[in-house]
Amino acid sequence: MSATLVSILGPIGVGKTTLAQGLCAALPGELIHEDYQGNAFLAAMAAGRDELCFATQLSFLMSRAGQLAETTWPDQGVCVSDYGFCQDRIFAEAALAGDELAIYQTILAKIEPLLKAADVIVRLDAPVETLLGRVAGRGRFFEAGMTPTFLAAMRDAHHALTFPEGTLVLDVDTESTDVRDPAIQAQLAETIRERL
Repeated sequence: MSATLVSILGPIGVGKTTLAQGLCAALPGELIHEDYQGNAFLAAMAAGRDELCFATQLSFLMSRAGQLAETTWPDQGVCVSDYGFCQDRIFAEAALAGDELAIYQTILAKIEPLLKAADVIVRLDAPVETLLGRVAGRGRFFEAGMTPTFLAAMRDAHHALTFPEGTLVLDVDTESTDVRDPAIQAQLAETIRERL
C-alpha cells in the first residue's frame, strides 16, 4: 500500500497551488509544491537567456523526480501536488527542440517508471484572458513574458492529455468555479474520497 497522490494540473495561472492548499486542508493531506524557487536557472532564462532552457527543464525534471520517487514515497495517507508530473513534458516540448529535446526525452523515459503515478488528477482550466489577468496580478518575474499565444498552446496541450486506465480525472473550470472557496474545496475533497 502507498499513499494516494492527488495531482492538480492545468496551465499557468489557473489556480493549481490555491486548490492544492485547500485540498490538503479538506482531505487532509500533505502538500507537495513545485520548487520553482529552487531552480537555479529559471530567473536568467526568464530574463531572455534562451540557452538556459535545457538546464532549466532538467532542473525541474530532477526536482519533481526527487519529490515523487517511489523509493521514498510514504506508505499511507494522501499527498497533494500543485503540479502534475505529465506537465513536465508539455513545457519541455514547448521550450526545447532538436538534440536537447531528444536528450530530455531519453532521460524522462528512464525516470518516469520510477515515480509515483497520480491516483487522482484534478485538471483545471480557464479562458486565456482570465489566465493572463491572474498571471499579471501575482507578478512573478519568470511569468512576465507570458503571451496569449503561449497560454492558449498550454491550454490545448492540457486538454490533449490522456491518463492511464483507472486514474480518477476531475475537470474543473476555474472561471465558473471558485477554487478559493472552502465549500468548493470540501466538495472536491468529498468527491475524491468517495471515488477512491
